Amino acid sequence: MNVNVGKADRVFRAILGLVLIFAPLLNMPAIWSNAALAYGTMAIGLVLVATALFRFCPLYRIIGFSTCKS
Repeated sequence: MNVNVGKADRVFRAILGLVLIFAPLLNMPAIWSNAALAYGTMAIGLVLVATALFRFCPLYRIIGFSTCKS
């Protein structure tokens, strides 16, 4: 598994992922009153946090893209 997520990309993914995980729990705005939408949003947030932690994005690998400097 090659690293393909750079530092700025990692920070952005981690912050956005945490927001997507915790926003439905706070139910602000009330758009997340639908359980399927809330769980879907949290799942996307979990994927973003995981890709930030592992520094690897499978989609980047498929399209041959990398945000790492080296």
